[in-house]
Amino acid sequence: MDASRFESLADATLARLQAAIEEQAEGDIDAELAAGILTLELESGTKYLINKHGPNRQIWLASPASGAWHFAWSEDDQAWVSTRGGERLDELLSGELSQASGRSLSLG
Repeated sequence: MDASRFESLADATLARLQAAIEEQAEGDIDAELAAGILTLELESGTKYLINKHGPNRQIWLASPASGAWHFAWSEDDQAWVSTRGGERLDELLSGELSQASGRSLSLG
């Protein structure tokens, strides 16, 4: 994947995640997107960081629940898929944020 396509896909994904979280979390999760980094802060003070990593053409997630994750774009799945186990970014994040916030979120 070339740099332009990566930037386009990554930016669209981060913006989509932010919008979905803001819509569904009803204020329980603060979602701020700036300079390619999506910061999610729960009412408890717990923070998730999701950022695009251009050199590797990946999206990285720092999760207080499950640690560090790297996701690469899969043309077959049309999704960001974990490089270590095949988990989809949207599904993993939906599950963790739902559990942490006590609110059912669907980010796919």
